[in-house]
Amino acid sequence: MQLRDTLLHSIDEAYEKRAWHGTNLRGSLRGLTLRDVWYRPAEGRHNIYELTAHAAYWKHIARRRLTGDRSRSTFALAGADWFSAPARPDETAWKALVRLLDAEHRLLRESIAGFADEDLSDRKTQRLVLGVAAHDVYHTGQIQLVKRLAQGPRP
Repeated sequence: MQLRDTLLHSIDEAYEKRAWHGTNLRGSLRGLTLRDVWYRPAEGRHNIYELTAHAAYWKHIARRRLTGDRSRSTFALAGADWFSAPARPDETAWKALVRLLDAEHRLLRESIAGFADEDLSDRKTQRLVLGVAAHDVYHTGQIQLVKRLAQGPRP
């Protein structure tokens, strides 16, 4: 397997392809109710909306770092790193956020696919791409936990 294929496989498996470790990030968002998405396990803790926005943001930042984009282009949501969920559950806002996450993943993937082999052999580039995959898996675990907490104890 070529290095490009390995890197792409890593981010795809963490995001949307069948993974050895179980649920991937995109899979963790399927079938959620608005109650699940807006559930906050405790004051000051993130809900699924905020975790999803955070994941989308870091895909955006990783792509900009990989491509050397120093323009003033901004992320689709105002702010940086962590974004507050709308005060009230909003299905339109949630669906738009999931579309944004999908778009940021696709753009990141396209950027990596377009790299020359010699650019991909750079350790800093590899660490960044693999870091995106690890970031997705980490937040998938958080989302899965918040989802279980939102759904309450099982009999």
